[in-house]
Amino acid sequence: MAHGLKNLFAGRQRRAADDFDKTIVNILSPYRLKDLCPPMSDAANVREQPLGEQQFKIRLAQTDAVRSAATMLVQKRYAWRGYKAGEIRKEPNRITLLAHLGDQIVGSLNIGYDSAEGLCADERYREEIDALRAQGRSVGEITKLAIDENKGNKQVLAGMINIAYLYGLIHGVTDAVIEVTPRHSPFYERMLDFKQIAGERYYEASSTNVVLMHIKLEHITERIRAVGGKGAATKERSIYPYFFAPGDQGGIMRRLQGESA
Repeated sequence: MAHGLKNLFAGRQRRAADDFDKTIVNILSPYRLKDLCPPMSDAANVREQPLGEQQFKIRLAQTDAVRSAATMLVQKRYAWRGYKAGEIRKEPNRITLLAHLGDQIVGSLNIGYDSAEGLCADERYREEIDALRAQGRSVGEITKLAIDENKGNKQVLAGMINIAYLYGLIHGVTDAVIEVTPRHSPFYERMLDFKQIAGERYYEASSTNVVLMHIKLEHITERIRAVGGKGAATKERSIYPYFFAPGDQGGIMRRLQGESA
């Protein structure tokens, strides 16, 4: 599936990600998921509460004002656990995805692509990431992931990670890494199949220890093909059933490129 999706764009001129100013996807959900944000609660303690059907929209951060609002969410969620988070700024090779409920930002994550400047994780894990580069892998990273614990839900988290995955395919990414606190690494392993590839290092900007986790995008492709779009009917604990269905992935990618489906 990943190869087929990438072929959609062969020979086409790619638009800058920040030129896209429309809603990428809408997500209808009747639930909210308590404490679903990094620092995230362990899955066993997560509680869903019915709220009546809500429509979430996933968009790109387009302006400094919007990025400032996203920064407030991230800093609030991190501070709740005693960690720090820096400001979200417009930077080359970085995209900020936002989940909106009405006019309110309820979710945020940054996607970083490898370049001459490297990745944020290089500051702590240069050797491990260089090992991936030496294998010919193209590495991307997720940073500053936060979900409002009162309004976000697993569909929103899955939708945001799914969009990040599609952007990764568009940018030729083969592998993704994320730095998380040691107590939250089991969550990412259970919910997204990330694997820890390096031990604890001190993340000075966040005033906490982190570990490095890794996943191949081809594995995400396989999981989407197997359970994407099936929701709670699968009875599995990961959030892959809440990713978009395999048949929807290509259309969303075309939207990400500013093309009509």
